[in-house]
Amino acid sequence: MNELGFIDRLKAITTHPAARGLADDVAMMPFGRHKLVMTHDMMVEGVHFLTDADPADVAWKLVAVNLSDLAAKGAKPLGILLGYGRTAGDAWDAAFVDGLKQAIDEFSVPLLGGDTVAMGDPAPRTFGLTAIGEAKGHIVPTRCDAKPGHAVYVTGTIGDAWAGLQIATGVLHASDIDISASLLKAHNRPTPRVDEGRALSNLVGSMMDVSDGLLLDASRIAAASGVHIEIDLAEVPLSGPFQSLVGDDQPARLKAATGGDDYQLLLTASPETVLPVPLTCVGICRAGEGLSLHSHGERLTLPDNLGFVHD
Repeated sequence: MNELGFIDRLKAITTHPAARGLADDVAMMPFGRHKLVMTHDMMVEGVHFLTDADPADVAWKLVAVNLSDLAAKGAKPLGILLGYGRTAGDAWDAAFVDGLKQAIDEFSVPLLGGDTVAMGDPAPRTFGLTAIGEAKGHIVPTRCDAKPGHAVYVTGTIGDAWAGLQIATGVLHASDIDISASLLKAHNRPTPRVDEGRALSNLVGSMMDVSDGLLLDASRIAAASGVHIEIDLAEVPLSGPFQSLVGDDQPARLKAATGGDDYQLLLTASPETVLPVPLTCVGICRAGEGLSLHSHGERLTLPDNLGFVHD
């Protein structure tokens, strides 16, 4: 059974409306006059971070990826709960706590509690984090409300984190120290787009963060909304450091669009809507279903892998 099969089994017993049918990245529960938005993400050594990763970076990223889910719902972070699987290594644990403090200070989100458990020396380090936020208004964006005619937008640039991973694993080498540092930072210490998400949440049709790859996550919006999404590969925004290291040709752009770990916001909205943050239009929604890709007017074959899929 793969991840999707397991989630399908969970859907059969997930009946509370706050769960949103497990069709979104968050749960949402009314709480008085407010709406609580809750999410939980895990990170496992060897899957989500390298064995020789800086523990402080691991802690930072654990916080950031969860706050990114809140950002995609326009939610203000209220607090986090940590689940920590300990293995041998007091120095590693201490450095993790240092990175955790850096993240909670940077993002102004308090640690409220959690749990720790001894995993034993052979086990991979495993962490979970629950983030709780408060929705900005009565509209909390989902993946399900993209409409034909909506433009498809992203914040920031795409592909930097993938390039940073290639540097960290020795696949690519940047001779320029500044380029290397910029791309490694995108991989190790992403910034959740909380302010942008809150500014956009009442104006968009659908919105999610780009975690598993731009093409894969766009296909998820298309499937959830019952629309066809066309992505223009030539319009995918690339940073200067990415172009310097990887390039700006079609293969480089495909690597950026499928690499994942960007934690930018991916959204759809009417092209007539004035959106208050810098965005790049990378596609359009049409009637139909599925995903297609083109560049400079040429239809492209979709790659076999649209992004990162858990087994």
